Amino acid sequence: MASERVLGYARAINEALAEEMRRDERVWMMGQDIGKMGGVFGLTKGLQEEFGASRVRDTAINETFIVGGAAGAALGGTIPVVELQFADFVLTAADEVFHKLAKWRYMHGQFEMPVVVRLPSGVVGGAGAEHSQSLETLGMHIAGLKVAVPATPADAKGLLKSAIRDPNPVLFFEHKGLYRAKGPVPEDPELVVPFGVANVARQGRGMTVVATGLMVGRALEAADRLSEDGIDLEVVDPRTLVPLDIDTIVASVEKTHRLLIVHEAPRTAGFGAEIAQQVQERAFFALDAPVWRVAGTDTPLPQDPELEQMCIPSVDDIVEAARALAAV
Repeated sequence: MASERVLGYARAINEALAEEMRRDERVWMMGQDIGKMGGVFGLTKGLQEEFGASRVRDTAINETFIVGGAAGAALGGTIPVVELQFADFVLTAADEVFHKLAKWRYMHGQFEMPVVVRLPSGVVGGAGAEHSQSLETLGMHIAGLKVAVPATPADAKGLLKSAIRDPNPVLFFEHKGLYRAKGPVPEDPELVVPFGVANVARQGRGMTVVATGLMVGRALEAADRLSEDGIDLEVVDPRTLVPLDIDTIVASVEKTHRLLIVHEAPRTAGFGAEIAQQVQERAFFALDAPVWRVAGTDTPLPQDPELEQMCIPSVDDIVEAARALAAV
């Protein structure tokens, strides 16, 4: 059995990249300042020194080129892992991501498209409205893309390794607010976390809470507080939104009979609405109350660090909603 140690979320991502590049010489990286600088958040530090500038390539500030170049390199038989400095910048490369990566394997056949696009996501320290969004729903809406949203260091490592080994394009949303978070990670170069398998982060019988990314930790903290009041939450982390493990979510709802969905993305047309609808289609008669959502506000995110936190769900928000839902 592999030994387990405590590792940071950022370090787990760095370790996954290094292990996969050692395992398969076709794996390489490209992005702005990922080489000598180690990336804007320092996640690729040391990789250029080990693997050289040909496999850890700095680029200009050109997301269109970064993703488009990765698509071409994948067609040529390599496995590119690209970093966009902020998830928001995926919109600059929208044609390359949502058309080329997502559709070319379907349209043209006879090849694979093993590209991983790493997308630092979510609010952290007042980065502003164009650098703090949670855009996972876009990846769900465009057929042909897989979407990973790791909430723990172990999942960050295991899901990234699975993404690199996948023959299809993956949008890998890593939350900036979790980079310094630490947790147990097995010391195993073959650790992979399969896509489409949710994690029941906390067992409970009184209510199901589905949460992703930064919100998983907040949901767990809310569950601890609510347990003192006799409200028993089961916390389910989907880990990937495409493919979505709706079976685990439905099984939880059939046990608890209530569902609260928590996500940082804006409430309107967020992925919580899709999960809610799928649950109502499959488990309507198991529900004792309507499905509720706790989500980000439908506003541009403020620059001020305190104000931005007011625009995403807090532990208090989750506690308040769960108490109200339990009383319905």
